Amino acid sequence: MFMAPDPGLVRLRISLRAVLGIGLAVTASELAGLSLPATITGGLTALLALFTVGDPTVRGQALTTALLPAVGFPVLALAAVLHAVPTARDAIWLAVVFCGVYARRWGPRGHALGIFAFMTFFITQFLHAVPGQLPQLYAAMALALAASSVVRFGAWCIERRTPAPVTPAVPAGRGLSRPTTRQAFQATVACAFAMAAGQVLSHERWYWAVGTAWWIFVNTSSRGETLVRGFRRVVGTVTGIAAGLLVAVPLDGAVAPTAAIVAVCVWGIFYTAPLSYSWMMFFVTVMAGLLYGLLGVLHPGLLGLRLAETGAGALGAALAVALILPVTTHAVTDRWVGQAVRAVHGCTAAAARRLAGDPAADPAPSAAELEVLLGRVRFALAPLVHPLNPIRARRARALRVLTLLDDCAREARGLVAVAADPDASHDARLTAACGRVEAAVEVLVGAVPEGAVTATTGVPGHHPGAEQALAHLHGLERALASLATPLRRSSAVGA
Repeated sequence: MFMAPDPGLVRLRISLRAVLGIGLAVTASELAGLSLPATITGGLTALLALFTVGDPTVRGQALTTALLPAVGFPVLALAAVLHAVPTARDAIWLAVVFCGVYARRWGPRGHALGIFAFMTFFITQFLHAVPGQLPQLYAAMALALAASSVVRFGAWCIERRTPAPVTPAVPAGRGLSRPTTRQAFQATVACAFAMAAGQVLSHERWYWAVGTAWWIFVNTSSRGETLVRGFRRVVGTVTGIAAGLLVAVPLDGAVAPTAAIVAVCVWGIFYTAPLSYSWMMFFVTVMAGLLYGLLGVLHPGLLGLRLAETGAGALGAALAVALILPVTTHAVTDRWVGQAVRAVHGCTAAAARRLAGDPAADPAPSAAELEVLLGRVRFALAPLVHPLNPIRARRARALRVLTLLDDCAREARGLVAVAADPDASHDARLTAACGRVEAAVEVLVGAVPEGAVTATTGVPGHHPGAEQALAHLHGLERALASLATPLRRSSAVGA
């Protein structure tokens, strides 16, 4: 996992920037003379701001960051005021859970604001905050957001020098047909179960179970994805607890080494999050143990309780996705595969127009979109290709789909490279080949909005780049035709 490609070292730079931004936020809180709980609040606030805000543009990221206090401050006040009123506190938190998940329908901004609202409530439980601490907590959050913004948007704005990421369209629908609405009900039920089970296990640390149930639903959309994420969270927590016993317990809150290892954990969270949820949870669990050491309450039994609470939260998530408005893995996979195939067609159509002499046609955005969509397909198929999946035939079909889509992506990249060559020119054979690719796409996903090339300009013959383009188009045609069989079988049995 640490050998995974990191083009331009973007992931590494974002991880180091997070350490710098969070370190600056903690330093600002300390220099302001705030209490230890307030300083921890500031550090966690900066972490959330840097981790969850993911708008495609820098301007959008800055606006979302500026909006975080609008949801964080009221939630913080409610959580602190209701700390001694368990019934009202629990009801309000479940309302925050529902609204936070429902807000994902508005894309990255709604996603970030929903997570921040939930985690503000969680942090209040973590610190057992009361109304008298609110002024310092507000000050710490404001300082943290300012400090992290200075680093992210001023000193080290990585996004200004890298292309804006391609964001897949949010699935449409109305009412319960919209995936985010279904997931809002699922997450609320899961958190309610986790809340009850967590309080049976511990009246002081019950919120761990709620946090587990919530985070299992982040970035998932199907029953299979949620179950796999729950499994990976438990694996990460178990290994993190083992490391905590070896590292956090012996330190016993010693400030300097604890701060150094927390910085390493922050780096690990950001560096591994795009690649492995288990590794991310490992670093989160170790960091939580270190923070409890700073607060003076860490002991081996507390780490064991965290494992039990994590299990309760994961069980709540599993029951919710199985019983409450379930969304099957097949339904989600089918949607993402369809979008990926359409991106293949978009890339082919743009490349054909470019080779036909249209300088405005650019297949590169469609190729970039295809790469992002392939990531979503891999994530959606993770439950089917997981080694623990007992249905071997379904696993083999899923692996076949991934292999063929990877072939499509490779051929699309080659076609983009040929189209970018200024010496490449049109050949009438390209029109026919693009038409066959379009026909293969229509077999898989139905009619496409526009034809690849409507005019058959040019004559057969050797032209610079034409042979390479034809080879890539033939490769796309073969891969798309081969996709029909596993997709048809998958549709027949569901998932």
